[in-house]
Amino acid sequence: MSMGAGWYLRRLSRMGPREAGGRAADAVRRRRWRSALPGRPPVTGVRFTAVLPEGALARVDPDAVKRLVAEADRLVAGRAEFFGVVRDDMADPDWQLDPRTGRRAPLDHAFDVPYRDEEAVGDIKQIWEPSRHQYLTVLAAAYALTGNDRYAERVAAHLRSWWEANPPLRGAHWVSGIELGIRLLSWVWIRRLLDGWAGAPALFEENPVALDQIWHHQRWLAAFPSRGSSANNHAVAEAAGQLAASCAFGWFPYSPRLRADALRDLDRHLRANTFLSGINRELASEYHGLVLELGLAALAEADAAGVAGVAGVAVPATTRLVLLRMTDALAAVVDNRLRPPRQGDADDGHGLVLDGPDTDRWGSLLATGEAVFGRLGWWPEVPGTDVRTPLLASLVEPYGSGVARPESRPAHFADAGLTVLRGPGEIWCRCDGGPHGFLSIAAHAHADALSVEVRHDGVDVLADPGTYCYHGRPEWRSYFRSTLGHNTLEAGGRDQSVSGGPFLWTRHAGTRVLTVDADGEETARWCAEHDGYRPLVHRRQVELAHESREVRVTDTVSGDRREVRLAFHLGPSVTAELEGSRARLAWTRDGEDRSAVLDLPAGLTWRAHRGESGPPLGWYSPGFGRKVPSTTLVGSGSVDGTAGFTTVLRFDG
Repeated sequence: MSMGAGWYLRRLSRMGPREAGGRAADAVRRRRWRSALPGRPPVTGVRFTAVLPEGALARVDPDAVKRLVAEADRLVAGRAEFFGVVRDDMADPDWQLDPRTGRRAPLDHAFDVPYRDEEAVGDIKQIWEPSRHQYLTVLAAAYALTGNDRYAERVAAHLRSWWEANPPLRGAHWVSGIELGIRLLSWVWIRRLLDGWAGAPALFEENPVALDQIWHHQRWLAAFPSRGSSANNHAVAEAAGQLAASCAFGWFPYSPRLRADALRDLDRHLRANTFLSGINRELASEYHGLVLELGLAALAEADAAGVAGVAGVAVPATTRLVLLRMTDALAAVVDNRLRPPRQGDADDGHGLVLDGPDTDRWGSLLATGEAVFGRLGWWPEVPGTDVRTPLLASLVEPYGSGVARPESRPAHFADAGLTVLRGPGEIWCRCDGGPHGFLSIAAHAHADALSVEVRHDGVDVLADPGTYCYHGRPEWRSYFRSTLGHNTLEAGGRDQSVSGGPFLWTRHAGTRVLTVDADGEETARWCAEHDGYRPLVHRRQVELAHESREVRVTDTVSGDRREVRLAFHLGPSVTAELEGSRARLAWTRDGEDRSAVLDLPAGLTWRAHRGESGPPLGWYSPGFGRKVPSTTLVGSGSVDGTAGFTTVLRFDG
């Protein structure tokens, strides 16, 4: 989707003077960079010393190794999957190809690539994802744990191919700083994991092409940081990659300065991107995971460099504190199957991948957090094992035990407006009463104020439909982040917050939590309201009764006359039989049939929608680039003055 003049004017309106000035300076710098590509400063006698500590590989569980090798063998056979698209061409990939549309990104100057225009480039996420080289970290880990040279040789062949096909500042892979930052982090771990392979020095430190690529990646990141209203998870990725490279590949004259700058930037952006409670300010659960992974990986590089005697590597205490709080917050909000909320945008982004897809992402992250910070008594148990935890934790210095941490499992994060109510039979209910999003553009926010998610033993019953896509399909992007696309109330046929484009909101609904009693012995309660439909006010109360195993949602609308629609999205495994204002729900979990009754407000007219495309309605996205039909129940009617609607979800058994 290409952006017109109107979008750029709306985007400019969300910038402050400092950001606008910085972007103007970036534009001048881009013009200078077009005229000449400076040469890399000479380096001599470089060695790679950022190796794993002795015994680290031996601490990886054999089951984790078995899963890793199975994935590595699939990759060597040329098979991989990115965002739901299965590729059989990964033995010798075309780095510019989008396999979904068949289009190839042009190898123009990076500043000229219209990466948001799918007609010209293809789906840029499909093109970018393999070039994060996280599948190569998997192959490198397989080499490190088995000693099988074929994994190392495939990694070397693909790196050489990529470096040749993507010279500095040419093509789509030099457009976005987050891609460069994550790619640098992958290269550091590839070199570390290949350290026992005889060809590793010739691939990296003795290879002028590799040195050029590393230098130009770092130079780009130093020159064009994400600024102002765009300084979200991208800024963390840029700082993490820069820090990792300047520590592990500290071979250049400017490496000490880059290390110092990256340490400072990482700390600043981690603090800016995180509430004091530990919840990510983007209020997008998957980006909480991405930022935490990036932060832990960067911390490991800084600690490893400090232990190795690299001068000037002192991690600020606040960096560790933020990562600790993020880890405790994640442990607090997951359900009994270790699934976090499905809030805000999600693009399946990872910071550091050393395992195959069969390893649970959130269990692995909690295991890494436990190894780095230690678990608290209320933390959920983490089943299974992974490769990343023992290797990453082996590089991190122990953290002092004197830091204050929650004595019991938090249920309400006041600064983030996130509340989790828990009931018997593993009932989990998330209530959204937080800010619309992060910074003035709230890029990864959805118009989901007062929405709820309800799960039963980890199964989505009242579900957040997810994200599905970013670029190229504007009608789907709009639906999945719309108010109608969430379990909340739409008034006047419009979203609570006003969108200015796919990653831009020009007006944000203001939400406030009125009451919270998440620890009630008989009933847990939450109540909040928002002003997105001024002068109309939408207030919602949620009650979770323990004995009756029911969730009661009461919506009150006060103000002028409006047409309203109240939506409840069911998870993809839940079937529904709608009779008037009652829906009988059924699903299966671990071979056992489960059921519930959903009594809907009789004052509205109810219809069931499933898998509709004109316009989109009745869909669930299990991951980025994927969508499956699901049932959405929509009640329509009009309100005048003050009206109330009560919905009751009652679980059987």
